Amino acid sequence: MKRTLALLVATSFFSSMSLAAVSGSVSFSGVAPKAEAIKMSADPVCAKANAKPVMKEDVVVNANKTLANVFVYVKEGVKKESVPPAPTTPVKLDQSGCRYTPHVLAVRVGQPFQIINSDAVMHNVHSMSKKSNSFNMGMATKGQSIEKKLTKPEVMMKVKCDVHGWMTSYISVMEHPYFAFTNEQGTFTIDGLPDGDYTFEAVHEKHGSKTATGKVAGGVAKVDFAF
Repeated sequence: MKRTLALLVATSFFSSMSLAAVSGSVSFSGVAPKAEAIKMSADPVCAKANAKPVMKEDVVVNANKTLANVFVYVKEGVKKESVPPAPTTPVKLDQSGCRYTPHVLAVRVGQPFQIINSDAVMHNVHSMSKKSNSFNMGMATKGQSIEKKLTKPEVMMKVKCDVHGWMTSYISVMEHPYFAFTNEQGTFTIDGLPDGDYTFEAVHEKHGSKTATGKVAGGVAKVDFAF
């Protein structure tokens, strides 16, 4: 059965402040999919690297019936003059135990993006980019590191390993810092959002996306999603 995404938005205002912390959660109703272990037997090195079964991360429903790995960001309304420069500290994507860590991440346009191979096995890092600059690189040596800079914004760009088909990660390339991911409690917080009218979007790799509008006028704003 196809599931749809519903959205609840509530905003409270504190006129004495000019910046807001936008927080919320993503709940999951219905029957949660059964956790499924990744079959790594095709590569003995990968199988040996994991003492316990490694579970798939495409749909992670938390114990409190919330959903992890959802990307929440401001889609519209950010003024260019309010955007700070991109950080110079690199965002890291590690290949460890024949899986990508983290499963979802974000990097600013022009910010260093470092890909590391912590495994003693060959990996191939292949971006499925539709907007930003793409890459397709083999990484054969343990400890090998490659640094890239992504040049155009793109939401949830898929990265895969052509050697190990179960390895996937999703990278969002952002022009501003107003974004977050849901955690093991299904919650998120976007700090430092200036006053304004905004369109928020929540994106999940399997369940798609949904948008909602809200006014931020300092203090605390709340945006809740439900799958």
